[in-house]
Amino acid sequence: MKFLVDNALSPRLARHLGAVGYEAIHVRDIGLASATDDEILRRARSENRVIFTADTDFAQLLTLGEQRTPSVILFRRSTQRRPDAQAKLLAANLPAIRADLTDGSILVFEPNRIRVRSLTRTNDTDPPTPSATQ
Repeated sequence: MKFLVDNALSPRLARHLGAVGYEAIHVRDIGLASATDDEILRRARSENRVIFTADTDFAQLLTLGEQRTPSVILFRRSTQRRPDAQAKLLAANLPAIRADLTDGSILVFEPNRIRVRSLTRTNDTDPPTPSATQ
């Protein structure tokens, strides 16, 4: 799985994800530090990457535009903010959310749960077991 880390999160998150076996880049590393959200969405879509962000605008752009890709992982403010902890949180929960990310979804990591909004289905679901507290 490939990830594009938005400016709202540290470039260290991309490095931590890479260290645990994921292909991850930060927008700063590819010249998109001052890019618009639409430009970042297009880049992620063209490279089949999941966007990591703390910016709620991505979810709004996808739902208003009725777009099915790319998937977005949104860390809420109260969620762990250290890049190493964020990478561990993803790694611990990826088996439970992989299908949602592949299908096209917005996943909101909150302190005690992960909310899933499918971009391809009409009903929203919460995964049965992931724990956002690891």
